[in-house]
Amino acid sequence: MGIIENSEIDSQIKQLKDLDKSIVFTNGCFDLLHKGHIDLLNKASTFGDILIVGLNSDNSVKTLKGEGRPFENEITRSKKLLEVSNVDFVIIFNDETPKDLITKIMPNVLVKGGDYKKNDIVGSKEVISAGGEVKIVPLTEGFSTTSIIRSMKA
Repeated sequence: MGIIENSEIDSQIKQLKDLDKSIVFTNGCFDLLHKGHIDLLNKASTFGDILIVGLNSDNSVKTLKGEGRPFENEITRSKKLLEVSNVDFVIIFNDETPKDLITKIMPNVLVKGGDYKKNDIVGSKEVISAGGEVKIVPLTEGFSTTSIIRSMKA
């Protein structure tokens, strides 16, 4: 349990699969971890044995969200994720999307929030074609990092 370094991904995933563990994967920026994130992670963990969270690196968050983001650095964000009882591992990735990471892990279940449609989820085609599932978890209303940041600036 903890952070999986990129150099260790193959061996860690092989160990989990050798133990016949069902792997659930979700990803995101998780900047300013809030109730909506926690609800997503808790629900995602119910779909298998091991929950792995792909965490956008500081550079990829800045590319996706713009200047001033992330609010917290990748080490702080990964530590906070690991404090969520149902999160088993965090992998920090530097790409704009987790597609390479997903195809490397090839989880049994790929999970995203309700603001996504199955066909638009990066890695969904690969996971489904390998016999896995894609699950969409409804968003918790009233919680988003963007709205929290807006209210802080108001």
